[in-house]
This record gives sequence, structure tokens and C-alpha cells, in this order.
Amino acid sequence: MEDVTDAGVIADSLTRPAAFGTIFDRHATVVYRYLVRRLGPDEAEAITGEVFRIAFERRASFDPERTGDGARPWLYGIATNLAAKHRRREMRRVHAVARLAAERGTPLDLADDVATSVIDGVDAAQRWPLVAEALERLPQAELDVLVLGAWEGLDDHDIARSLGIPLGTVRSRRHRARRHLRELIEAIAFTGRTP
Repeated sequence: MEDVTDAGVIADSLTRPAAFGTIFDRHATVVYRYLVRRLGPDEAEAITGEVFRIAFERRASFDPERTGDGARPWLYGIATNLAAKHRRREMRRVHAVARLAAERGTPLDLADDVATSVIDGVDAAQRWPLVAEALERLPQAELDVLVLGAWEGLDDHDIARSLGIPLGTVRSRRHRARRHLRELIEAIAFTGRTP
């Protein structure tokens, strides 16, 4: 079944539900890794199962015209929606990762490309808690675009498919998110207040 596209597998699963297992086999690992980064390993396992349960239940509504033949953007969209419901836990996770990065002096991929130039004068032990606090204050829509791009390596087209939004919206949200993140980090770092 490796030659069959995800769209073909999903279509087949409408008459043979067991065929949907191929979608799980192909994508469960990347969906799980995405959710680990957003929610931590404990939540990720349960949420991954929930993603595939929802996908199975909604498989008749899978639209290859909208999402392409691959199911990954569709699954990321479901996962992102479920992660949004767990935002508080996600932000605790971001703070924990920031603390670890500060202790180890390691870069945090999501923030590195957006914040480095703004806070060059602040060392790693101070930078990551600032980034974590700024990420917590970003609107969910902006955070979703940054996370799917920086952590999951999705291109703009796949982010648009995942979130069910137009390509231009992805680009404008990322632009706004980067600007907003820089402003928040700058405000937190230099004034202790947020704009």
C-alpha cells in the first residue's frame, strides 16, 4: 500500500475501515513528535490517539482538493486544534524548555530566528525565559504559525493546509508574530513591561 497516496488510503477506508491504519502507520510518529514539542510527552501520547480518532471519524470529509494527496497537513490541523485546547500546559512546557535551555546555554529553535537580533546583549541564561514569556503572550493564531514552521519545518503551503487558512494569511500571521515577538521580548527585557 506504499504506492497508494494518503488520499487513496482514506478513500479506501470509507468502505474498508481497517485501511485507515495505514494513515496511522505513516504519520503517527511525526504527529506525536509535534505534540511532544507543544504539550510534553505525557499529553502527547493521549492527544496523538485523539488526533487519529478524530481523523478516522472525519475521514469522509477529507478533501484532497484542499489539502493535497497527503494527510499530514490535515492531521497537523487536527493536532493544532487539540493543542490549542491545552494552551496553559503548552506554555508551562515552553517555560520549562526555556529554563533547560538557559541552564544548558542551548538555543531554542523557535525563538532563535525571531529574537536573536533584538536581544543580542542578553546572555542565554536571561534570553530564554524572556522568549518563553513572550511566546506565552502571543495570540494563539500567531503561535500556531510559528510552531508549525519552526518546530515542524512545514512550508507555508502545508501550514495553510494544516490550519485551513489562505496562504497569504500564513505569511501575514508569521510576519505579525515575528514583529510582535520582538516587541514583547524587547519590552520584557528592557522595561519589564509588555506593550
